[in-house]
Amino acid sequence: MAKKKVVVAFSGGLDTSYTVMKLAQDGYEVYAACANTGGFSPEQLKTNEENAYKLGAVKYVTLDVTQEYYEKSLKYMVYGNVLRNNCYPISVSSERIFQAIAIARYANEVGADAIAHGSTGAGNDQIRFDMTFLVMAPGVEIITLTRDGNLSRQEEIDYLNEHGFFADFTKLKYSYNVGIWGTSICGGEILDSTQGLPETAYLKHPTKEGPETLKLGFEKGELCSVNGKHYDDKIAAIQAVEEIGAAYGIGRDCHVGDTIIGIKGRVGFEAAAPMLIIGAHRFLEKYTLSKWQQYWKDQVANWYGMFLHESQYLEPVMADIEAMLASSQRNVTGVVELELRPLCFQTVGVDSPNDLVKNKLGEYGETAKAWSSEDAKGFIKVTSTALRAYYLAHPDERK
Repeated sequence: MAKKKVVVAFSGGLDTSYTVMKLAQDGYEVYAACANTGGFSPEQLKTNEENAYKLGAVKYVTLDVTQEYYEKSLKYMVYGNVLRNNCYPISVSSERIFQAIAIARYANEVGADAIAHGSTGAGNDQIRFDMTFLVMAPGVEIITLTRDGNLSRQEEIDYLNEHGFFADFTKLKYSYNVGIWGTSICGGEILDSTQGLPETAYLKHPTKEGPETLKLGFEKGELCSVNGKHYDDKIAAIQAVEEIGAAYGIGRDCHVGDTIIGIKGRVGFEAAAPMLIIGAHRFLEKYTLSKWQQYWKDQVANWYGMFLHESQYLEPVMADIEAMLASSQRNVTGVVELELRPLCFQTVGVDSPNDLVKNKLGEYGETAKAWSSEDAKGFIKVTSTALRAYYLAHPDERK
């Protein structure tokens, strides 16, 4: 009989390394696929390829979906100023969805009988992978050896060593997930609600004392320039902002939120580019959007971020939300000036052809140009009508 063909979502870590070797030993034809959304260095990808073949894979591929990730997710997260619980730029959760889509697509291309991933049964990623595979690769078996066997790290290491594969899988105090949209940090002090992360836990440390001016240009909501340099490649623009902001240690925080399975989770992160880009973009929108554009965009953007986090990216309403977010950006064009200092930044000013602060009707706190004092008094009197009527009926409730 022909061997069953399985595609393993291969990151190169312990769980996926064990999965590749165990399935190969069990007689599967193993295809190891690393879906890169911008977090792997060329050196890491080369090591992944070498190790995949050592572990028994018959084929290894890198699926580069960084641009797709930007076009189908990051762009809309900037449009929506998406920060989970007004804190976390949804780095890992959004990446996982697009990695899972890429793996499912590849499995369909090679005619795989099964797809395998290394998620445990205690986190969010198992849901993101499984749900995406069920929708994108219907009928294809999903294999999760680590989850189903409730395997310990030592059990997996022992198995690899017994079959001739040796690598440094030492469990470090902190675990990191590095991506284009930030680095998450788990473990260590994060496990103690009373503590924050020390300086040593971060991968990037302040090397500048500042202050320094950073100018970010946007065209219809998309980042298009950094300090006057135009970028057609949006990924390169994000990387340029990250390099500048990371030198000040900007974008550090700890996020506490609800996991998909219902327990609370805590994660540290450093994300200079997302925090600077979103901060500048939000500031520009205050000048260029109407009151109700801002209000309703915030409502749907909050849902968009929550659906991304909770593995609902493929829900049809997401495309509808994206259409609304994209439409809202038609006048969000201009240059935002920020001032950077160690561990923080502040917004300074905006230069935009669509600046609504600049108008011929009046200047806030200064001179009214489009109405008289009698107009103002009449407006105030009419606006107070409902309140006056209520308290005439209920004078005892006046504070």
